[in-house]
Amino acid sequence: MSVKTKIKKSEIKSGKARSYIIGEAKIVVCNVDGKYYAVEDVCSHDDGELVSGEADLLEACQLQCPRHGARFNVKTGEAKRMPAVAPISTYKVTEIEEELEVVID
Repeated sequence: MSVKTKIKKSEIKSGKARSYIIGEAKIVVCNVDGKYYAVEDVCSHDDGELVSGEADLLEACQLQCPRHGARFNVKTGEAKRMPAVAPISTYKVTEIEEELEVVID
């Protein structure tokens, strides 16, 4: 079963990431120069949260885990820096006027 939610674009400034709960999933929605991406809010290294509330994106569209410094590409979910080696899940984001629709399957 898939779960959808709508988020206002204005909640996420350029270069920022913000955490949300959709159904039972914890996700992070990221604004990369006006393009939006969603990834799971779980570090593949230790299962901890990547973002608590709001965070800054790093260069090359990356989120950094606050505990051990693992980094992930928010466009692909790919692990970019140790200690993480496994990717994180990505989710489809659709822009509908001033809102974002995120679907979790």
